[in-house]
Amino acid sequence: QVQFVESGGGLVQPGGSLRLSCVASGSIFSRYTTYWYRQQPGKQREWVGFIVSVGRTDYVESVKGRFTISRDNAKNTVYLQMNSLNPEDTAVYYCYVTAFPGYWGQGTQVTVSS
Repeated sequence: QVQFVESGGGLVQPGGSLRLSCVASGSIFSRYTTYWYRQQPGKQREWVGFIVSVGRTDYVESVKGRFTISRDNAKNTVYLQMNSLNPEDTAVYYCYVTAFPGYWGQGTQVTVSS
């Protein structure tokens, strides 16, 4: 059974930055594509970006140039660096590996507000 634990969220002012972390229970991220998703209030969960096993990344248009996904295989951790945050980024953020359907962590809340 695989587990994901997200952390690093919090309250930040517009224009600020946060780095989210997602730790897996095993050496998963180096082998599979990992997504970061978010769920904004009253909306469906949506993908924000992903990193493939060989390290290539891609992002939804609304966060390109502001968000960066990286990975530390030795720590079984994937990161989401978020810069230039705005109130529309307020959401619960999750990591997800499609190779393990249905396995979601508890998420981490990000609130962007002045």
